[in-house]
Amino acid sequence: MKIKNILISQVTPADFEKSPYFDLKKKYCVSMDFFKFFKINSISGIDFRKTKINILDHTAIVFSSTTTIDQFFYLCKELRIEMPYEMKYYCMTDMAAHYLQKYIHYRKRKIFFGKNNNPAHVFDLLLKNKNHNYLIPCGADSMGTQFAVFFDKHNIKYSQAVCFTTEPADIKSNVELEKYDMVIFFSPVGVTAFQSNYPGFVQGEMAFGAMGTAACEAVKEAGWTLHVEAPTKEHSTITSALEVFLKEYATRRR
Repeated sequence: MKIKNILISQVTPADFEKSPYFDLKKKYCVSMDFFKFFKINSISGIDFRKTKINILDHTAIVFSSTTTIDQFFYLCKELRIEMPYEMKYYCMTDMAAHYLQKYIHYRKRKIFFGKNNNPAHVFDLLLKNKNHNYLIPCGADSMGTQFAVFFDKHNIKYSQAVCFTTEPADIKSNVELEKYDMVIFFSPVGVTAFQSNYPGFVQGEMAFGAMGTAACEAVKEAGWTLHVEAPTKEHSTITSALEVFLKEYATRRR
């Protein structure tokens, strides 16, 4: 297996030349293209009110991604809801936790995330704080997430709030898949969108990577081999895990 061209299922980072992806591109002489595999449609305040969910009835919010954070606060803005100072936030990764600074003042006592980006540690934190009434912002096709399963198992009070819907992007018309040696996923929705665009897809020699527990599980459930996985105990980010993989499989390096 030789890796030369990588397709990353996200939008191009705003400051790509200062990102870890750019460092890997230069160091291992690989090509990286970015294309988000699905489109996001925001839920209107009118439609959200029909769910009868009162956001401010909750004392803690659980976020699984930066996309969910954006859509949740977009909805709050439309509903003219301001988060109380006492609200607690639990995130799957430190990236998501720090991303919250876009919307709230960062306070260590307010924002919690897994140690070394280990998802298991997040669940330990949730279990130690069973007294909260949790809110899980999510997409319409993400109901019954691992958080919901966990809360049901431990009889923890929670609600799921659908903040957006998704639809597969037209990958086939915009991406020449055959030119890539590797594809990296960031969510189960991205995996589903890929399958929608390429029904009957056979992985063959193509390498797959995934960031996030749910994305990793989705790749495996699709019957594909996952070559690069994050977060893990050794690698908190996908770029860290990808570098180890490229050391062995990149066609050349500087």
